[in-house]
Amino acid sequence: MGATVRKNFVFDKQISMYLEELAKDTKQSMTALVQEMIENRYKQIKAKKRIQAFNRLKGSATGLLGDTSIQSIKASREL
Repeated sequence: MGATVRKNFVFDKQISMYLEELAKDTKQSMTALVQEMIENRYKQIKAKKRIQAFNRLKGSATGLLGDTSIQSIKASREL
């Protein structure tokens, strides 16, 4: 792991208790547990964004310009 950065967070009392319980159950530090959760969430969001970007590109290589195909434009042009 690279350089570390210290951040301070304020949690609700209930969330703080959950975090402590999860850390004990998983035998991880609270820091390691929060890092793992953030990394997992980040990966989910990035994957979702990639899928959305892919879906925006889908169909862009079909030769359509709006509702008109390149072939129909060529056919209607006067040579």
